[in-house]
Amino acid sequence: QVQVVESGGGLVQAGGSLSLSCAVSGSISRVYTLAWSRQPPGKQRELVASITRGSTTNYADTVKGRFSISRDNAKNMVYLQMNSLKPEDTAVYYCSADAGPTLGVPRRDYWGQGTQVTVSS
Repeated sequence: QVQVVESGGGLVQAGGSLSLSCAVSGSISRVYTLAWSRQPPGKQRELVASITRGSTTNYADTVKGRFSISRDNAKNMVYLQMNSLKPEDTAVYYCSADAGPTLGVPRRDYWGQGTQVTVSS
């Protein structure tokens, strides 16, 4: 069984910084692309940033220059450093992992439960 667990959310003032972490665990043969998505209140979930196993990164235009994604392949961890936060960054942030195969389950996306980030003005 694969588990994806986020940590590091919280309340921060506008202009501040916050760092999120995500751990992927379980009997996984390999973890491929890792990503952070977010779902603001009343809106659809959107991709924030992604990073391939070879560390190629991709960012949503709304966070370019402010957020930075990184990963540790040895630990199956992914991180999101968020700087210059704005109230519109308020959302539940989700980590996802393209991983597998594991225990007979083909390669697929796994999602965490999410962590709340609130930016006050």
